[in-house]
Amino acid sequence: MAEPQKQLQALSEEFQKLQTAIEARQKLESQQQESRGVQKEFNILAPEANIYKLVGPVLLKQERSEAVAAVDGRLDFIEKEIKRVERQIADTQSKSESKKMEVYQLQTQLQQQQQGVGEGGGGQTQQPQIAS
Repeated sequence: MAEPQKQLQALSEEFQKLQTAIEARQKLESQQQESRGVQKEFNILAPEANIYKLVGPVLLKQERSEAVAAVDGRLDFIEKEIKRVERQIADTQSKSESKKMEVYQLQTQLQQQQQGVGEGGGGQTQQPQIAS
């Protein structure tokens, strides 16, 4: 019975990895939306407008070109991370499906073994006979 437990544990671990990866992707997508919103704000700002960056509790003035470059760089990084996490999700889903099939096959084998023990158990589970 140790083998079924190991397989169920492996399936559980794969599912946990999948959940973690999905949460990471959601967080990255949220950051991506926020950065795109900042890009849109940059596009509607007047060229002479002041841009400030929050560093800890302090607002520091920042050059427009630096701010735009920082946001663009952040978006590139986020997009690459999303792709990496999506590959991880696909890989984990594939492994999870494989583990599910192994568990299903194991369950089927165990059920067949239990039925075999129940039917051919040397008279332990005989049905009562009705006399005519």
